[in-house]
Amino acid sequence: MAYTRGNSKQIIVGAAALFIADDSLDYYSSASAYKFSSASANGLPAFANGTSFKETLSAGTGDAAYWTNVGYTMNGLELQFQPDFGEVQVDQLLDVARLYKQGMSVSLVTAFAEATLDNLVTAIAAKDSDLTTSGSTNTLELKSGDIGDVPVERALAAVGPGTGDPQVTKERVYIANRALSIENVTVSAKRDTPSMFEVTFRLLSASNGSYGRIVDRTL
Repeated sequence: MAYTRGNSKQIIVGAAALFIADDSLDYYSSASAYKFSSASANGLPAFANGTSFKETLSAGTGDAAYWTNVGYTMNGLELQFQPDFGEVQVDQLLDVARLYKQGMSVSLVTAFAEATLDNLVTAIAAKDSDLTTSGSTNTLELKSGDIGDVPVERALAAVGPGTGDPQVTKERVYIANRALSIENVTVSAKRDTPSMFEVTFRLLSASNGSYGRIVDRTL
């Protein structure tokens, strides 16, 4: 194959649409599919030929009924992979002789530009029951928690542009099985700055050791 400088069609530019489920996903080998950890029959919707996964998640019925679009985001999303390596030092070398992987952490960082209380519940890892509706009034109860509380895990799915010929519709789907909001979240009301929620999700692996998956699709 002749040398080429590169392929500009493989450059990805553009933001992704972010969806959140109110439960985490786990992998069930018997069904060869991801289902919600609550053992509900619902989970991650299947890909439909010729249909963007954004539309599949927005359908509002079946598995899609459990997924919510967070709306506008700022600065897109970032997946951060942080491996932790141990070192083996020997007397005969001034440097390490071998590195071995002893840990791993994966994070997803984004900012919710729509400052709704629903998005704030996700950003501060609150329980869905903390947000109540009475008539036209929504109220988020800010609670400190109680002894024995466990972190709230949610599943994430993001759909953005994919690589390839721009004349062919392609998309890249990011799926996180277990996501926990772990960083400080600021709620502001300022004259010259929009109120948005910057959030960092720590990703944990499902029972099969998978943090999630990244899928490139051609519609």
